[in-house]
Amino acid sequence: MATLATFVTPFSMAAVSIALPAIGAEFGMDTILMGWVSTSFLLSSATFLVIFGRLADIHGRKRIFTCGAIIFAAASFAISISPSPDFLIFMRIVQGVGGSMIATTSVALITSVFPPGERGKALGINSAAVYTGLSAGPFLGGLLTQQLGWRSIFLVLVPLMALVLLLISTSMRGEWREAKGESFDFVGSAIYGFMLVSTIYGFSILPSYAGGVLLAAGIIGLVAFIRYESSARSPVLDMSLFRGNRVFTFSNLAALINYASTSAITFLMSLYLQYVRGLDPQGAGLILLSQPVVQALLSPIAGRLSDKVEPRLISSAGMAIISAGLFSLAMISTETPQLLIVANLAALGFGFALFITPNTNAIMSAVEKKCLGVASGTLATMRQVGQTLSMGFAMTVLADYVGPVQITPPLYPAFMSGLTTIFVFFALLCIVGMAASLARGKVLNNKGLQNGKPEPLGNGKPASAATNPK
Repeated sequence: MATLATFVTPFSMAAVSIALPAIGAEFGMDTILMGWVSTSFLLSSATFLVIFGRLADIHGRKRIFTCGAIIFAAASFAISISPSPDFLIFMRIVQGVGGSMIATTSVALITSVFPPGERGKALGINSAAVYTGLSAGPFLGGLLTQQLGWRSIFLVLVPLMALVLLLISTSMRGEWREAKGESFDFVGSAIYGFMLVSTIYGFSILPSYAGGVLLAAGIIGLVAFIRYESSARSPVLDMSLFRGNRVFTFSNLAALINYASTSAITFLMSLYLQYVRGLDPQGAGLILLSQPVVQALLSPIAGRLSDKVEPRLISSAGMAIISAGLFSLAMISTETPQLLIVANLAALGFGFALFITPNTNAIMSAVEKKCLGVASGTLATMRQVGQTLSMGFAMTVLADYVGPVQITPPLYPAFMSGLTTIFVFFALLCIVGMAASLARGKVLNNKGLQNGKPEPLGNGKPASAATNPK
């Protein structure tokens, strides 16, 4: 059930990326506005992840998960009948709220059920579902767009979420709320939301004056949030999760950098393949399929390895491969053979598989069980913030090189120059991420995961106090 829902969200994101040119053509949208079709979803999702993670710990992960599925399905149907770009983007924001409720609880539910010795394998299967969604998204999204129109993508999401809701009602027993009875931090949540929206939105509209003001407000909000949460009786995000917990801190930092340096790849390559190379949505989707297929196949293997081999070594190797792949993408031209592009994307998929599942296993194994929802929400926030920053940077560079206009043949050279700049920056950022991954320290002891037998993680506290499934 959680795995199926985990499949649907990335599927929708990948499918929408391939459909952006068709959406833009129907509504007359420029490149920047097309980017906001994706960014609006990511921004709203990122804003609520930690908040819903905390609510799930208090009121129940199943309950929040169910509400998320309902909101996601309703918003998907509304998008399928969008009369204007403004309505579409607004409903993408609502859809992002539902997506955040699913994302922040799915990993926490899996971690709650599986003991440490089996957790890597379970998370690997869950990661495989993510990449299966990413795999199916470009191909099926392109097929649906070409045969039935882009609206059919969102209609397909409705019965998929209906199936999730059916599985919840028939097969999910009990509730998981280890923080039951604790109060919810409304003030901290408000500061957190303001900080995140100001920072991400401000970054996305740089170098404008308003972007600088919002970014500065976001930084001030971050300082205020840390100070307030450090003294709050029941914080929405417990700062002690970061203080002294080197594994949790650096694993989340590595995740943020990974997503910030890779999430715009599908968006950029979709534009490149359909505009510059002249492929139809289905053809572009087939090429983009190579990256997530490799991820889906190798993620369970990487998950099992992370139960036995030091996760920082596997994840860091993955980041190195991703960096090399991005440098290679920076050198593509209007004449690059399609087979070489496929091989490059497959290599990136290999790097993603090595990084993400072991890194997720390290994060979820570094906290007490009552904090699993917040830990899952924090990780999901790193993912969504990273994805939003990645899209924001890509749109900023394209706005500088191409401008807020539709991409036409005379602008192809400028577009390709912007593409090179973006991919080189992302490759360098991955090297920083590799350093963060290596800096986390050891996650395993001689008996396996540290929370298999509680041991200190820098702050003298056990990684987990519970190993039995609920």
